[in-house]
Amino acid sequence: MKEYQTITEVSGPLVYVETDEPIGYDEIVEIETPSGEVKRGQVLETAEEFVAIQVFEGTEGIGRDASVRFLGETLKLPVTEDLLGRVLDGSGNPIDGGPDIVPDERRNIVGAAINPNAREYPEEFIQTGISAIDGMNTLVRGQKLPIFSASGLPHSDLALQIARQATVPEDVAEEGEETEFAVVFAGMGITQEEANEFMDDFERTGALERSVVFLNLADDPAVERTVTPRMALTTAEYLAFEKDYHVLTILTDMTNYCEALREIGAAREEVPGRRGYPGYMYTDLAQLYERAGRLEGEDGSVTQIPILTMPGDDDTHPIPDLTGYITEGQIMLGRELNSQGVEPPIDVLPSLSRLMDDGIGEGITRADHSGVSDQLFASYAEGKDLRDLVNIVGREALDERDNKVLDFAEAFEQEFVDQGFHTDRTIEETLDQAWDVLSILPKTELSRIDEEHIEEYYGDEPSDAEEAEGGDTEEAEA
Repeated sequence: MKEYQTITEVSGPLVYVETDEPIGYDEIVEIETPSGEVKRGQVLETAEEFVAIQVFEGTEGIGRDASVRFLGETLKLPVTEDLLGRVLDGSGNPIDGGPDIVPDERRNIVGAAINPNAREYPEEFIQTGISAIDGMNTLVRGQKLPIFSASGLPHSDLALQIARQATVPEDVAEEGEETEFAVVFAGMGITQEEANEFMDDFERTGALERSVVFLNLADDPAVERTVTPRMALTTAEYLAFEKDYHVLTILTDMTNYCEALREIGAAREEVPGRRGYPGYMYTDLAQLYERAGRLEGEDGSVTQIPILTMPGDDDTHPIPDLTGYITEGQIMLGRELNSQGVEPPIDVLPSLSRLMDDGIGEGITRADHSGVSDQLFASYAEGKDLRDLVNIVGREALDERDNKVLDFAEAFEQEFVDQGFHTDRTIEETLDQAWDVLSILPKTELSRIDEEHIEEYYGDEPSDAEEAEGGDTEEAEA
């Protein structure tokens, strides 16, 4: 263990120390003040004669007379299956009043990159119980599917709903497959109110028993935010690849994480990239997102749902822009739907799950799933276009067919998307609900669904001929 008392500068969350030999990158450091307080840090930059240390607990109270000890190892997290049901802070220390963690092993939080040749293609369905996701933007095991939100939208409620309801349905699991499911939840830079809401919901619904929760609050040091998602993902990898769990990792809010990167970059006086964010932010985000996946020969999986708030509702902002490049789609929350009281306000048209087609269909969800999804997208998009036309010419100017499409679009939002934050629908219920709203349209409009599925699932609506016959009968009786 090397110890120095050669601090030359303290700048924001960083401490600069002169050294007489090179120090390892990412090495863990203990800084002891004259009062006896010990703070942990990590080597952020190293050269022959100095190192830059980012201090997790903040640099308040650290002066030139503080002692710096280099521990000769990187930051490690104690992992065990007993972490399920526990609540930890952003640095991995228990804050739930429970017993100390007795680890099976200690793991480097940086993790090891997954060999692309060892990856299995993600194609197994995860049921979230949310129709707008399961029916139209399906999540599969091993996928990374972010949620793009904005200030004031209820992404926290959506995150809680997914954490409560997500599961691998027994009827879609492979024969003989274990379907133990776990949730790793990481809150970064969230308020105390949000943290209380998360914990109350986890405890009230019993979801905490199968969850590991990491909480970094808004008043915690920004530097701690850079390690919180890595703590969560290290836990997820252990549960998935050592204990055969299917792990859903929810990371919120990635915008706060990126702001911490920008703060550290400014303290280091780095040349900024787009909008002041570090030029290496793409690489940094990829190191997190690419830790999702499945491995050949392993039963478990790590699936990620990162949540971010788009500054100014701007989807071209660097954070959502770079996230979209790395991940396999996105779930978009809509401000207009939220103002109408739709819960959850998922805007399905700009949403996308690039791996959806591999995780649905006959033998997985239901044979009609793909066609139903395509038809919902096409008809709802047309209904949205017709709404713009109605604003100009009025609804009376539309023919009967267009009015049916408008009725469908209204029912789609109010009956299919709007299900509330506490309603858990199976995939069967989601598809049945989809057929209920599709049955508003004439059969001739269902051009994207196989005829056999239309005959099996289409609602008992009278045909045009039956309506005409009924009308003639009513005229005769009159």
